[in-house]
Amino acid sequence: MLEIIPRLASQLRPAHPRNLIRLAGMALAGVSIAALAASAPAADYKPTVNQQRLVNAQNEPQNWLMMNGDYASMRYSKLTQINRDNVKNLRLAWALALGGMQDIGQNGPENEVNPLIDNGYMYTTDGWGTVYKIDARDPNKGEFVWISNSGVRHEGNVSRTRGIALWEDKVIANLPDGRVIALNRDSGEIVWDKKVATVNEFGGRDRFLTAPLAVEGKVIIASSGGDGGTRGWLAALDVNNGNELWRWYVIPKPGEPGSETWKDQNNAWKTGGGGIWQTGSYDPATRLTIWGTGNPIPQYDPQARPGDNLYTDSVVALDIDTGKLVWYFQYTPNDGWDYDEVGVHMLYDANVNGETRKVVGHFGRNGFFYSLDRGNGSFIKGTQYVNDLNWTKGLDPKTGKPVEYDPKLDVQTYVSAARALRGDGMKRTCPTWHGGVAHQPPAFNPVTHIAYGVGVEGCFSTNGARVAFKGPGGGIDPKASERRTYNSDLYYGAITAYDTVDNKVVAKATTNIEIRSGALVTAGGVVFTALQDGWVVAYNDETLQELWRFNLGTALKGAPMTYAIGPKQFLAVQTSGRHLHPIKYDNLEDSSYLFVFALN
Repeated sequence: MLEIIPRLASQLRPAHPRNLIRLAGMALAGVSIAALAASAPAADYKPTVNQQRLVNAQNEPQNWLMMNGDYASMRYSKLTQINRDNVKNLRLAWALALGGMQDIGQNGPENEVNPLIDNGYMYTTDGWGTVYKIDARDPNKGEFVWISNSGVRHEGNVSRTRGIALWEDKVIANLPDGRVIALNRDSGEIVWDKKVATVNEFGGRDRFLTAPLAVEGKVIIASSGGDGGTRGWLAALDVNNGNELWRWYVIPKPGEPGSETWKDQNNAWKTGGGGIWQTGSYDPATRLTIWGTGNPIPQYDPQARPGDNLYTDSVVALDIDTGKLVWYFQYTPNDGWDYDEVGVHMLYDANVNGETRKVVGHFGRNGFFYSLDRGNGSFIKGTQYVNDLNWTKGLDPKTGKPVEYDPKLDVQTYVSAARALRGDGMKRTCPTWHGGVAHQPPAFNPVTHIAYGVGVEGCFSTNGARVAFKGPGGGIDPKASERRTYNSDLYYGAITAYDTVDNKVVAKATTNIEIRSGALVTAGGVVFTALQDGWVVAYNDETLQELWRFNLGTALKGAPMTYAIGPKQFLAVQTSGRHLHPIKYDNLEDSSYLFVFALN
């Protein structure tokens, strides 16, 4: 793979974003920059990405209008040109160099993003909030239509993104500096720009990791800064002007429903966590938007925050018009392992005991696959899907809570041998705190009713350590807290195929390292994912037998997506992270890449 990178660099040099910006003569921080590619024609077809199209996104398999494919977050494509028999013939069709790698630090950016496409035009972003429109109609090349630099300062911010949203004539993006912007889809000019994130009294800062969700004339955004000592929240902005319409906090303040589950004397709710890391789903029939919430803070000292700690480690359903909580289900009350449930929640219909039920399906980070009723959040079924699990002996078949859960206890014990409380030495817990499936978007085939999750298998060990607060007014005091040590074992990646009708794992494939990407399943019988060591991989969707792989020589954290131009199907993946083979050519070491594959 070493030899392909210089050739790509040579081909991509004229289209490098910095070159385009320089040619436009508009390299001004904070200014929207529109740079027309020399040979890119003006858009000759301007469809409106309205509510009707988004609701019926599955009927446009040639397009990919939302980060997770559709409102149900199925990441399923009806395209069949690429299939089990011919996927071995996939070849690289074209590539473009993007930005986002500047000033990223040792570990690289967390750009777990894939492009969107509407009738031959791609829209994507990099971790610094630069948005790109690409003409992808030519099967042999992609060309920039415009590049819009939102002027995010690198100092004090982190290069991270999980995507963008389309609504009518706008492209909407969350930025690392706490702003939300809407761009004109034709020109790339900023239509509105709102500072939404805040800093709390202890210096904890709201951050954005999720892609926005555009629905019913609103943009739903989420704060992901829970691990930094904030209260996670969801908010709706008016898509026309960015004005905030409502905001709901994951951690209730005193007197609100759920506040009784925070029983400490140090106002732990103020820094209680519950950050939201992955984009939610939407049910048009009930007008509910459904999201997973993060872990309570401090993560590993449940005695610092006695109680169930609502609404952390939960799935929540909010009324799209008011932001009111309609129902919730908490997976792990009084969590002490960082088993947040920020992952994607899939919406589908399933046969349950001879009855068709509207279901929410979820690969839990705690190692169980959950089926819940979409109308009220009630528990239907839960089954272990990870190889190793020891923190509980199972789920109560009626409530879905861990069988050891005792509502009378302020601090849950679960399985004592796997739960390190204050004063305890090292205890080994499975699965690892990274999952199962954490934020990685899963896929669901509505024909076969098989769900696919990618993530991490393994275990970790940690000691119990007391976390101190600054006083009754709240705020964590790291200097006065006890030291925690930890390590991991049996650590490897996995792709899991789960039958949502029979509630069992039907196939599993493993990888040497964890998977930070996501899954895509197609009607052609293929499951795609991407690996951090540069491989794009295709599997048989029934057996998870490997069918094809291609190494791009650069780390992959974005999930693959697929689309079509006329009769021809394409597969696209966007890179993220440090290059495995550092490129020293025309500053392309500062670039991420968009790669597109097609059949010979």
